Amino acid sequence: MTNFPNTADIVIIGGGVMGASAAYHLAQRGVKNIVLLEKETHFGTGATGRCAGGVRYQFSTEINVRLSMQSLPMIERFKAEIGQDVNYHKYGYLLVATNEKDEQEFKWNVAMQNRLGVQTEFLSGDEVRRRLPLMRFDDAIAGTFNPQDGTVDPNSIVMGYVNAAQKMGVTALTGAEVMGITVSGGEVRSVKTNLGEVEARVVLNAAGPWSGLIAQMAGIQIPVTPLRRQMFTTNPLKEVPEDFPFVIDFARSLYFHREGEGLLIGMSNQNEKPGFDQNVDEDFELVNLEAAIERMPLIEKASRASHWAGLYEVTPDAHPIYGATDIKGFLLCTGFSGHGFMHGPISGKLMSEFILDGKFSSVDVSMLDLKRFEEGRLIKEYNVV
Repeated sequence: MTNFPNTADIVIIGGGVMGASAAYHLAQRGVKNIVLLEKETHFGTGATGRCAGGVRYQFSTEINVRLSMQSLPMIERFKAEIGQDVNYHKYGYLLVATNEKDEQEFKWNVAMQNRLGVQTEFLSGDEVRRRLPLMRFDDAIAGTFNPQDGTVDPNSIVMGYVNAAQKMGVTALTGAEVMGITVSGGEVRSVKTNLGEVEARVVLNAAGPWSGLIAQMAGIQIPVTPLRRQMFTTNPLKEVPEDFPFVIDFARSLYFHREGEGLLIGMSNQNEKPGFDQNVDEDFELVNLEAAIERMPLIEKASRASHWAGLYEVTPDAHPIYGATDIKGFLLCTGFSGHGFMHGPISGKLMSEFILDGKFSSVDVSMLDLKRFEEGRLIKEYNVV
C-alpha cells in the first residue's frame, strides 16, 4: 500500500470519471502532488460503474450539447491519447415521442443541435416504426436520431485516466473514505480520511451522489440529491440486430440498448424517494419488465442475466455544478443528473483549467456555478431519463 501523503497541492474526492479525468488533466498540465481519494475498493465502482454507459449529443440545452461536442471526441481519441480501448459503439440514440408536447420539444431540440453543427435527424412516427421492426410503437408520432450517439465502457474510461495519471505521479488511493474536512478562516486546510489526514489548499469535490455529504463536511449546502436508478440485462437475443440503437421511450423514461449479445433495459421510477439505497427494488423491476414487454414482445421469452441499481446525483435544473464555493479552495464538479459519465472527460479538463488558469476555456460553463440556485438562474434540461 502507498504511504498516505501528509500534504498535497490538490486533493480530489471521488475516483469515478470526474475525479479520474480531473487528476489526469491536472497532471498533464504539470501538477505533481495530486491525491485522488476513492472510498470503494476499486475506482469507478460508485455511480460511474453502475451507469448504462450511454454517450450522446442529443440534449435540449445548448450548454449540454456543447459539453458533448467536446467530450465525445475525447472519448473517440481515448485509445490514441491514453492507450486504453473503451468500446465506443456508435449505434445511435433514437428518442421516441408519443405525445405532441414532446414532439414540439424534439423539433426545437433538433433545430438547435443542427445550428450548433450536430447532425441529429427528425423522424416521423412511420420512420420510427420502420427503423424498429422488433418494437411496438403504434403511438409514436415523432423521433430523433443521431448516428454518432452510442455506448462506451465506463470502467475503461476511469481506469485509463487513473493509470495514465499514476504514471505522471498522481497518488491514487482506494479504500480511502473521507471523514472530515478542516476549514479555517474561510479556507480549506485539510482532508481527514480513515487512512490519515492530508493538508491541501485546493480540494475538488467530485463525489457524485455523495458530494452533498462531502460539502456538508466543509460547512456548505449544495442542492445535489441522490436518486436510485436501476436496470437489468437479458441473455443473448439473436433477433436483435447488431446496429440496434439506444432506444428511449421518452414519455415513460424507458430505454433499451444492446449489451453484449442481449439487451440492457432500464426505466425511471417517478416515485423514487431520494436516498443512498443501491439495492434493486424488485417490485419496480416487474413494472419495468411489463413496460418493456409491451414495447418489445420479444422480451417475454428472454431471461434476466443480471440486474443492479446505481445513483443519479440530481440538481434542481438537471445541470452540473462547476467551480468555486464560499470556502476558498473548496471546488465542485458534481450534479450531472444522470449524464455525467459522457461529460466526464471534458469536465475533468474544465476543472484543470479553472484550478490552474482561473477560468473555463474549452467550454464556457461559468453559468453553471453554485450561485445560480440562490440567484434564480436555473437552466432546465428536458432530455433527462
